[in-house]
Amino acid sequence: MNTVGFIGVGTMGASFARNLQKAGFGLVVHDANPANAESHLNAGATWAASPRELAGQVDTIFTSLPGPPEFESVVLGDGNGLISGMREGSALFDLSTNSPKVVRAVHAQLHERGLWLFDAPVSGGPRGAASGKCAIWVGGDEHEFAARRAPLDAMGDQVKYIGDIGAGTIAKLVHNGAGYAMQCALGEIFTVGVKAGVDPVALWDAIRQGARGRQRSFDNLADHYLINSYEPPDFALKLAHKDVTLAAEMGRDLGVPMRMTNLAHAEMSEALTRGWGHMDSRVYLRLQQERAQLVVDEDEDEVKDILANR
Repeated sequence: MNTVGFIGVGTMGASFARNLQKAGFGLVVHDANPANAESHLNAGATWAASPRELAGQVDTIFTSLPGPPEFESVVLGDGNGLISGMREGSALFDLSTNSPKVVRAVHAQLHERGLWLFDAPVSGGPRGAASGKCAIWVGGDEHEFAARRAPLDAMGDQVKYIGDIGAGTIAKLVHNGAGYAMQCALGEIFTVGVKAGVDPVALWDAIRQGARGRQRSFDNLADHYLINSYEPPDFALKLAHKDVTLAAEMGRDLGVPMRMTNLAHAEMSEALTRGWGHMDSRVYLRLQQERAQLVVDEDEDEVKDILANR
């Protein structure tokens, strides 16, 4: 594993590949645009003319690609794909944001040939890729991952095994989907505050120091939701419903559309009709679990351990 292969040295991939070289790994590189690899070649990397050619020279390969079509093409494509050149027992880590269906389908084809595939999407953006301060979420065989993780640790400071093949991709899509939904809600309610007459910078400075602003985005799920226990409440649903009612009313008074806020209000209103008003405000999230036909009910000590070691 002293020399690894890397395909896709664009905005993110270039930094990952550079960090591998800084950590002492030899590099065989390929990109659809050869010019992208110049700095890596100047630093000692070897160029491969195709994915197949690269696969014949290394036992561990990384891909950092725009999406599922490019991933399928690089791995399976027209006689020059990785699958045509990978040696038995070698492994491919896909750093792309991919599709669980595609990852699992390609995994099945590689597995038939005695090859390992891991989905290992990255969260941290270009700055995180450059600094090495990023999360890498891995799905695949746990034993093989443990034996091959050293290059991943050279690329990110939060490398975590999530579960079977596809689990890393699912974690990435949950993270990104939630993030953009949060942005949408923040953008909506922020316009109300500004239109109500508050200076945007003053408003932003104020709310970032509030309870939600001081808390990591997903930590809130640890309280009540993950452990499926909503009594006694930290803050009762009936009080939270009142707050959201007032926020939605402010938007109506100012003529600002409040689609996201009104959706949250409708969910909380339905939860009140269930008689849940005295329970913790997060209890309305049970409604979505019912629609999904599942129950989230995890061990409280396990959740506390994760928070304690964050």
